[in-house]
Amino acid sequence: METLAMSEKERLRLEVMGRLRRGELKLSKAAELLSVSYRQVKRIWKRYGESRSAGLVHRLRGRPSNRLRSAADRERAVALYREKYSDFGPTLAAEHLASDDGLAVPVTTLRRWLKLAGLWQSRRKRSAHRRWRPRKEQPGELVQMDGSPHDWFEGRGPRASLMVMIDDATNRTHACLFPEETTAAAMVTFRSYAAKYGFPQAIYVDRDSIYETTREATTDEELRGSGPLTQFGRAMQELGVKLVLAYSPQAKGRVERRHGVFQDRLVKELRLLGISDLARANRYLEERFLPELNRRFVVPAKRSGDLHRRVPREVNLDLVLSYQEQRVVQSDWTIVWRNRWFQLTAANCKLSLVKRKITVCEQLDGTIRLLYRGRELAWEELPGRPQRPRSERRAGPTGTGRIGLKPAATHPWRGQGAPTPPPRSAGPPCSASVAPLPALRKAALRN
Repeated sequence: METLAMSEKERLRLEVMGRLRRGELKLSKAAELLSVSYRQVKRIWKRYGESRSAGLVHRLRGRPSNRLRSAADRERAVALYREKYSDFGPTLAAEHLASDDGLAVPVTTLRRWLKLAGLWQSRRKRSAHRRWRPRKEQPGELVQMDGSPHDWFEGRGPRASLMVMIDDATNRTHACLFPEETTAAAMVTFRSYAAKYGFPQAIYVDRDSIYETTREATTDEELRGSGPLTQFGRAMQELGVKLVLAYSPQAKGRVERRHGVFQDRLVKELRLLGISDLARANRYLEERFLPELNRRFVVPAKRSGDLHRRVPREVNLDLVLSYQEQRVVQSDWTIVWRNRWFQLTAANCKLSLVKRKITVCEQLDGTIRLLYRGRELAWEELPGRPQRPRSERRAGPTGTGRIGLKPAATHPWRGQGAPTPPPRSAGPPCSASVAPLPALRKAALRN
């Protein structure tokens, strides 16, 4: 007795064909019940009349697919995965098998092969419930920025930090590698982003000390009505870019998820290309990786138009994106900054700068500039702390160096020619001689 395996669809057809055979239905009604055309139900009825139940089973069941890949392709793909791509995901491995090894395999097929070989296991991700925030509607309305410290060269080179900026509306990504996540790294990344796309309306960052400070506001900041700012925050305020602080990593989830893409794909690409230094890695990022990433993963914005602002010609980004601190000019027209002494030259004498505050700017390339109310000052650096002039002192009579008048010859300190004390006006004469002071002290000790 033959056993048939039938799907739900095939069992429904068997029931309808049985009712047709018993005369309970007509072909037009059977076509309506099976959601097929009248011509198709006639074909089904014909196959049922020839082979009964077996005629309703799909004829390709149990036969290999016409699109089945050969066993040689399967063995080669699994061997290459073991050899070169053991820590790659199926999607990335399929891309490199096609581009580097000339073996084009669909991702779903490769995933199935890897599961059968025990080289891949589906991982189910669970996360806490969070409220979904819709994307911004236009490019440039909000850009998320964050650094990702990671072993990007897998021990072949030093550890580094990848500074990433991603547009919230389109996922367009910009990134640069630096030795560490510092204020200078954030400024350089922002400048390179602005050179390509312009100034965004706002930047979404975490509460790192680069972007937020816990110090108390100075008197000048309180008078201006602004809180204490970091160097990066001050630069964004001057450029008119709003700095938004996130209270959790999930709040800026787009840039956090982009870190995962970089840590998965970029690390493996650098390994395959043998790149182990920052200069080559940044060149590869700029020329190949980022264009391909943006081509594939950028999404269209909800509304047309771009809210990025052009960089004004009058804005000096070298000056704005710098370290700036205020110092007071001393009486000798010098200032001290980070144990360095600067002498203001005579060209600034018309400004009356003594006891006034000037701004010391250190640009990202190390150039020092001194500014007073937007005007640049002329200066020169001193080798050390300037020596203050001292008045000459005349040596005293005993060579001690003290300054004073020469005592007179009759001065009591000289011990000669002391003046005679005036006579007593009243009282009997005293015939007893007065003992010297040392003798009185000895007598007191004996008693």
